[in-house]
Parts: sequence; C-alpha cells; structure tokens
Amino acid sequence: MGLGVAVVAGMAALGWHLSGGTAPQVHTAAVTVGPVVQAVYANGTVEPVTWAQVRPIQAARIVEVAAREGDRVEAGQVLARLDPTDQLATLTSLQANAKFLESELGRQRQLAQRGIAAPQALERAQSQLDQARAQVEAQRQKLENYVLRAPIGGMVLRRDGELGEIARPDAAMYWVGQPSPLWAVVEVDEEDIPLVKVGQRSLIKADAFPDKVPEGTVAQITPKGDPVNKSYRVRIGLPEDTPLRIGMTVEANIIVRTADKVLLVPDTALVSGGEGQVVFVVEGGAARSRPVDVGVVGEKAEIRGGLREGETVITNPPAGLADGAAVRAGG
Repeated sequence: MGLGVAVVAGMAALGWHLSGGTAPQVHTAAVTVGPVVQAVYANGTVEPVTWAQVRPIQAARIVEVAAREGDRVEAGQVLARLDPTDQLATLTSLQANAKFLESELGRQRQLAQRGIAAPQALERAQSQLDQARAQVEAQRQKLENYVLRAPIGGMVLRRDGELGEIARPDAAMYWVGQPSPLWAVVEVDEEDIPLVKVGQRSLIKADAFPDKVPEGTVAQITPKGDPVNKSYRVRIGLPEDTPLRIGMTVEANIIVRTADKVLLVPDTALVSGGEGQVVFVVEGGAARSRPVDVGVVGEKAEIRGGLREGETVITNPPAGLADGAAVRAGG
C-alpha cells in the first residue's frame, strides 16, 4: 500500500511538471516586532460639566426675553416671561371668592355672638375661607411657572425661542451653565465597558478639527447602562485649552492597553480556522497552516502565540489554499 501511495504522489507531481505549470505566487510579509495599542471606540457629544436646561411646565406665548445667549446670569435670575393672562383671570376669580367668604365669616361671627347662628355654621364658614385662601396661594404659585428663571449661575449657552413664539414643555428654551470645564459624553458598548476604567487616556476626533487629535481622560462611568441601546455612558474630561466646543459630535478611542514589543502581522494574513484563526507560513516552498493566538487587530494583528519573529506569512491567501500546497513567495 505504501508503494501505491508513493506512485500516485509521484504521478501527480509528474503530471504538474509535464503540463508546464508552476506553483502559484503569493504575497508575503515578515513577522515583525512593534508596539500595539488597544482602544475602545465610542461616539458622543461635548457638554459642559455644569449645566442645566430650562423649559416651561406648560405651553404659553413668550412675552418677554430677559436674557440672551452669552449673558452671565445668577441663580434665580429671570430669563423670560410667558403670557399669564388666563391664569391671572383665574387668580382674580379666586380672590373675589375668598373676599366673599371672608365677609361671610364675619357675618357668621356676628350671628354667633348674638346667639342666632349655630357653632357648626361658624366652623363651616371658617373652613370654606381657609380653603379659598389656599386656592389663591396655589394659583399665585402657579403664576410663578410663567416666569423662567436660571436654576444655576453661569452663562446662557443657548436660547431657543423668540418674542411671540410659543414655548413648550417638550423643548428646552434655555441652556445655562459654565462654559468650562468641558467633557465628552460618549456611549460605550456593553461588551467593551469592562475594559474601560477611570483615568484612562482617550484620543478624540471631531470633524471640525480633522488635523487635530485632542486628548482627554476618562472621568466618570455611569453605573447603570441603557438596556435598549446596550451601552454605558462614559464622561471623558477635556483639558482647559481644548479646541472642542459645546455640542460638537466626537469620536473617542479610549486607550485600554499599550505594549511596546509584540509580534505583528498584516491583518490580511489571518484566516478563520476550525476552532480559531490561522495563518499560512511559507516553509521550503510550501504553505503551512499555523494556528495562532490573536490579540488586538487593526491594520496589523497582534500575535500572542504560534509564530516567531522573522517568519514569512502569506497575506490574502488564495481561496482553497491547502496546508502543504506548493507556493512561490512574492512581495
């Protein structure tokens, strides 16, 4: 049986030689040693560290704009006033009712002093007056809702709404806060969040500054994630001199690991194997399949095991390339 196998193999080689064929040429690259950076990608927006939105409790027309963008304001300062006409009419009606009940209480007291009115009537009149006064006070408090005030001190960062327009509860009319410091608030996928730690560096990319890569530092990680988007909110602190502005959209690469000397191969050398990934190494004019332990993958792939520095791997291996197939190494 051994002779038969040898004869068949020999005949196959002889047929390939007589046909004038040559081993296919493949592109190769050397296994090198270099640095690697593992990063977690996220995107989000730039926000002030200290800020608040101001929106009305009910829809109403804007009748006064008291603060504009860029103005410095104190906590409690009036930003705008809304039309309270209907609420003022209600207050007037409640005040008139309270005044009537006050006079009715006085009348019941006089009758009680003369022994004509029952004590229960006096108590009822007092109760009705107390209730009416409470309604007046509640309506006065409701009128305060038509005055928009700064919840914190700072700068008017943005204002949406002009005189005569309708301010609505579902839309903020003012953004008030401190213009600095800033941070980038990004969403990190739940699969990556275990890698992210407070204090890690982050490289920030913004379309407004294509030639700059501002840096930041992870400052906060929200303990509770979003089960719908399957992400966690991470706040990346920015330096005082950052060129980024409030509201800019950004992409962040949070550096979770760096290493100076690791084995690297082009990512195109990786091929999915039966239980993992393999590369083809050129040995003696033949392609040899080699299982590898892969780390970080970018344009270069980190190889943690299975290769040695200086070995030659095949990049973009031809489909169907088999272990032991004859090949000619190219560039």
